Amino acid sequence: MIIERLFMNKNQIKLFTLISSGVGTIIGSGWLFGSAHAAALAGPASIISWIIGAVIILIISLSLIELSTISPIRMGSIGYYLRYTHGSFASFIAEWTILIGYISTVPSEATASTQYLSNWDFAWTKALFDTQTHSLTTNGLIVSSILCIFYFLINYYSLSFLAKSIKTITIFKMVVPLIVIFSFYLISHYSGGKNYDISTNNFTPYGISGIFTAITTAGIIYAFNGFQSPISFAAESENPRRNVPIAIIASILFCAAIYSLLQYSYITVMPMQLISKHGWSGLHFASPFANLAIALNLNLIAMLLYIDAFVSPAGAGIIYNSVTARIMYGMSDHMPKIIGIRSSSSGIPTGALIVILPLSFMCLWLLPSWDKLAAVISVGYILGYASATVCAISFRRIAPNKLHDKAIRIPGMRIFAPLGFILVTYMLYWSRWPLNGQVIFVVLLGLPIYFYYAKKRNTLDINDILKAVWIIAYLLTVALFAYLGSKSFGGINVFPDIIDHIVLIFISLFFFTWGTRVSHKTTAYILEIENNINTL
Repeated sequence: MIIERLFMNKNQIKLFTLISSGVGTIIGSGWLFGSAHAAALAGPASIISWIIGAVIILIISLSLIELSTISPIRMGSIGYYLRYTHGSFASFIAEWTILIGYISTVPSEATASTQYLSNWDFAWTKALFDTQTHSLTTNGLIVSSILCIFYFLINYYSLSFLAKSIKTITIFKMVVPLIVIFSFYLISHYSGGKNYDISTNNFTPYGISGIFTAITTAGIIYAFNGFQSPISFAAESENPRRNVPIAIIASILFCAAIYSLLQYSYITVMPMQLISKHGWSGLHFASPFANLAIALNLNLIAMLLYIDAFVSPAGAGIIYNSVTARIMYGMSDHMPKIIGIRSSSSGIPTGALIVILPLSFMCLWLLPSWDKLAAVISVGYILGYASATVCAISFRRIAPNKLHDKAIRIPGMRIFAPLGFILVTYMLYWSRWPLNGQVIFVVLLGLPIYFYYAKKRNTLDINDILKAVWIIAYLLTVALFAYLGSKSFGGINVFPDIIDHIVLIFISLFFFTWGTRVSHKTTAYILEIENNINTL
């Protein structure tokens, strides 16, 4: 949880608060819906999806940890690092892809609260969600819009009340999932639940592809993306070069354990008659864990879930709103002037906050359900991860072996970085055609914004553009390959199963090598890093 008073004084955020910013965003609406959507795509094998997802995020996080100790700690997203190694255009593309995901995340948290609210036994609440279309109704969209306004007001005016209750809120967000896990375990244990007994139930009813697709579209990457929060807030933290790596790894490992146990509990407690009648893909719950708790006569648990359905998404929504504003502010050189406005007293990017609100409304009304938003958001996040892995090796290529005493060098990075890039490419592919192609198209739509403001402010640099060609080529290649790929992932099967993944390895290594080879000491690198090594 990041609070206003901490924005006002540099190096004030303690390690616990930094970890809380990661845990608080990872344990948001993802835990309320992720298990249900993952089970619908992968069945009982969905627990493997969470484990694979956590491992992938850990591998990618290693690049971020190294980057956060080499380059200046400042406001923005992971895409900002490309400004030092490839120039402003490459950085804009990466930050734009991440921004798409983050802007959509704010309304997704509001949508989560509204969908759980729709399960309350009141006429007006039941009118918030349409169980036939699995989308919010007009009334539901209005309620979610009001919640987005609430997130905005808290960020714009004051987060001081949150500071007074940060520990209570964090503990509550941790305790409720643990209570659910324990309660569901007891129910399944004493009822003799055998949903994980392969002899009586198909462990992988939707094939191996279902396990991989669940990672990217069921909300798994959506949930784990909160691991970036400590990076975004590192400029205000105490001893960031020590605390940021600790906060990232601790939040990922802790939340991976929570999510895996939640998935196991969801699978084992599910009544066999429902599975036999509908199959895992046919189970549609507006409020998954609450619906199960009520069906199992766990009324107290259901009550806690309804409370947490507001607390967890609201806490995450407030943080994501703030992080999104900071990412947008980091792009202010190539955005309208309002984006660069900051509060003189708190340093909060108020201009970006104002712009984000209508954009949140747009995403909400175009994608009126949590699962639709989560799928698009995940692809946006994944596209941004690719830049971190390329930057990690690029810094090693253009920088001295030791920039300064506080820099961290991750052992084996020359293996972890390309491996991370391959896994990012896989995740984009697993997102399935046409979703991955659609999001890539939206990413490319952002390019005219860069050119317009770069030309207007006379900052257009042909060298920057040439150094970013590999990113555009990479995005177009992934989109084309997704179309030509296996039918298991929505393609036309030119590249069938197994062959598709082998080919993707070579495609990934080609673009990774291209990306690192064109890296160079940019003007930003010389001014902000090379000339200030002793002060980093």
